[in-house]
Amino acid sequence: MTRMTPLLERNEQFARTYTPVALGLPATQVIVVTCLDHRVDPALFLGLRLADAPVIRNAGGRVTEAVIDDLAYLAFLAEQLFKDQLADGRLFEVAIIHHTDCGSTLLADDDLRHGFAQRVGIDERALADTPVLDPARTVRTDVQRVLWADEVSPEVFVSGHVYDVETGLVTTVVDARSKK
Repeated sequence: MTRMTPLLERNEQFARTYTPVALGLPATQVIVVTCLDHRVDPALFLGLRLADAPVIRNAGGRVTEAVIDDLAYLAFLAEQLFKDQLADGRLFEVAIIHHTDCGSTLLADDDLRHGFAQRVGIDERALADTPVLDPARTVRTDVQRVLWADEVSPEVFVSGHVYDVETGLVTTVVDARSKK
């Protein structure tokens, strides 16, 4: 028995009542960008179901070049495949959600950041902006990163939120806006 065994058993239960969903627009027309922290599950704290919203997760829920590339790709697909299905002209909204008590704060420690940068072979300066010390501030920064990204369509709206791991509440810090 491996640590995965109980999860595979849960999957068997899931598969018994599973109904596939066709490729199309996500039901909410929202893409969530958030942290990979195991205490931060947007399916639970936002009540998402299968096919409601794509979720992009990484350390700190930060907007990186890889996130920009994913958002640009999803916007391109939405424009090419589903433009006629959009009533309000918006392709989708990107909801960036940072959280309190984020483990990425450990990267603010010079020794830890240096050791990690050496381990994975990346420039330590690239990690310096990762820590979510003040989630309201970092979510504002990341909303701007998406809005300033030339690769992302101006028909993409972006909002910023903070999830409180103590209370379970999500607070809006930046209302949805576009670069238009």
